Amino acid sequence: MNRTFLLALVGGGLAGLTAASVAVAATDAAPALMFEKYTLANGLEVLLSDDHRVPLVAVNIWYHVGAGYEVPGRSGFAHLFEHIMFQGSRNVAEDTFFKYLEQAGAPLVNGTTDFDRTNYFETVPSNQLELALWLESDRMGFLLDTLTQERLDNQKAVVRKERQQSVENVPYGTPEERLIQLLYPAPHPYYGAVIGTHADLEAATLSDVREFFQVWYVPNNATIAIVGDFDPRTVRATVEKYFGSIPGGPEPVVPASMTQPISAERREVVPDEVELPRVYLGWVTSPIYQPGDVELQIAGSILADGRSSRLYQALVVDNPIAQDVDAEQYPLAQGSLFTLEVTGKAGQSLEVLEAEAWRVLEGLQLAPPSEEEVLRAQRSWEAATLRGLEGLGGFGGRADVLNTYNHHLGDPGFLPKHFERMRAVTPAAVQKAVVDQLRKDNRVVVHVPPIKQGAK
Repeated sequence: MNRTFLLALVGGGLAGLTAASVAVAATDAAPALMFEKYTLANGLEVLLSDDHRVPLVAVNIWYHVGAGYEVPGRSGFAHLFEHIMFQGSRNVAEDTFFKYLEQAGAPLVNGTTDFDRTNYFETVPSNQLELALWLESDRMGFLLDTLTQERLDNQKAVVRKERQQSVENVPYGTPEERLIQLLYPAPHPYYGAVIGTHADLEAATLSDVREFFQVWYVPNNATIAIVGDFDPRTVRATVEKYFGSIPGGPEPVVPASMTQPISAERREVVPDEVELPRVYLGWVTSPIYQPGDVELQIAGSILADGRSSRLYQALVVDNPIAQDVDAEQYPLAQGSLFTLEVTGKAGQSLEVLEAEAWRVLEGLQLAPPSEEEVLRAQRSWEAATLRGLEGLGGFGGRADVLNTYNHHLGDPGFLPKHFERMRAVTPAAVQKAVVDQLRKDNRVVVHVPPIKQGAK
């Protein structure tokens, strides 16, 4: 599934470059990350984890706001700020944020937004840590000083164009957005795409946007993780120097979950200008880190991870009606998303694709998977997690992992417990999760028949 609807990111001169890795030993014991956590007087949480094996430091700041915190008529605001935050602040001239870091030799800079959070991160040479902290603090404390109507209008236009390119004009983009809408009907804050709608973006006033920033982008609604080659004796003073004087705001009110169980199947046909037919099956499932979430993550791996997976073998190899298959659990705080996706061969019946995909999924309901299948899925997850931990910053890097656990659980050191949860999953537990949560009566089905270009 195209994750544009679940995760939006800023592109830029340095976005997407890879940081040098730091080895993390893989052992039978669950890995643990050493860290220190404390809070400034203004409410900013700080996570420190020093590692001196390479002369790099990752700075990763999470604002505890995402598209799931928005109210009707204000969609896309969190992602809009992801763009605005790179455009300059009181002491950082317009369009110089990336330039400062590029000149300092930063190998990684980016920002992303999903339904549950917004993050900004950069990896810099050790002697440039102070520069990174200054840049982050200036946009936290003084962004609104330079937010003019002209700058807002420019970024609204950029985001609206991005929506056209990543949602409306991408193959299967409109059907995928409709799948999300059917799973989380309005006024649920997950309704639609993280990037928002044209109407809401166009209607956003300077006053609306300033108010959103003042509520959510305050020190007491943020956590900064600093991981890598820094001096633990002096970094506290440096963090205090740049962030300590920024005033905290009123404690933001986190919206209560609006997720309602789906009690009857929802179906829709959404034609698209594509070459191949596609079927989506979707469910709202256990929230992130809640009972059932890791079992469904393993179920998704058994169904569609690699050529030996059940869906691939059944629909691509044995009965070759499909071009591609996918199944996965996407973890979210207000109800995770489990999707099963089958792209058929040209001319293949959508009804047949759906029936055969369901038959494969139903196999996990009728009998538990084998011990070997579960073990392979567990090992795949562990390997991917350990590969991520080789990096200081970026997706899955150590700073990101500390912030992820802190954000959702208040426990940056949850990594060993996460390994224990994954390793404890049994075939019977996978079967039970599938039987309980992936049923016909609580699913959403979207059929995508190909149509000729311009025929919408």
